[in-house]
Amino acid sequence: MSAQFCYPRPNDLRTCIFSLFSLFVFVIVFTLSPRAQPGNGKRKSVFTARLMNIEAAVKDPFRYNTSLYNGSGHAQIYELQAQAPDGWVTLFRTDGSQVAALRLDSGKTQMITIEITAPPATKPGKYSIPVSAVSGVDSLRLELEAVVKGNYSLELTTPSGRLSDEVTEGNSKQVRLTLKNSGTLPLDGLDLSAQSPAQWSVTFEPSKIERLDPGQTLDVNATISVPDKTIAGDYVTTFTARDSYTTASALFRMTVKTSLLSGWIGILVILLSLGIVYYLIRKYGRR
Repeated sequence: MSAQFCYPRPNDLRTCIFSLFSLFVFVIVFTLSPRAQPGNGKRKSVFTARLMNIEAAVKDPFRYNTSLYNGSGHAQIYELQAQAPDGWVTLFRTDGSQVAALRLDSGKTQMITIEITAPPATKPGKYSIPVSAVSGVDSLRLELEAVVKGNYSLELTTPSGRLSDEVTEGNSKQVRLTLKNSGTLPLDGLDLSAQSPAQWSVTFEPSKIERLDPGQTLDVNATISVPDKTIAGDYVTTFTARDSYTTASALFRMTVKTSLLSGWIGILVILLSLGIVYYLIRKYGRR
């Protein structure tokens, strides 16, 4: 048998070369072409809060830490708005300054502190407060919640309501004070103090109240000591009761009178002086 050799035909060879070339070009183009990477897409403008729900007493402001991001591609002026209940006060602060609107460059984030204060008569409960950042192209909205847990309030007076009395110099006077928790939250660790004239002293019994529940009333005895030789007249002492959340004060007027003994001594001194003058006149007046 004669040996047979197989040679590729010219058309097949050209087809093979073209296919290899096309595959090579495809690999090069796929390798060099930019591919989408996670996170490289354009971000949208967002308005977010770290805490959406805050609980506080009615007298304490609700503070929310928020951030505003401008993803519009252009600098924007955002107007800050809040739809709080009637009587509530809302403040927006950036970098320590109070603002109502702000300019934010594209791709930038601004931290905003929102302070919301409820009126004293607000009842405990949950309140929804929509907050918005509005520009020419964006209208971003937050749904904040303020949970009012009650209020701290304290009254200081006397059982009769009278805030005046009399005392004789060198003596002491006991004054009965009345403390009332007029709020909706308990008061713990109430301290009693007094600001009185110089050299006067004031003591309390008890001097500290561990707890006063809402609506509860408690009487406290205050003893005012007046030093000797105090000039007769009216003097004011300020009684104060306070804890970490609230303070109550009462101005008490004390009228100081001189003692009876001091009065008689004064009369005797006057009579003695008159007697001496009379004696001198009788003795030396004829000369």
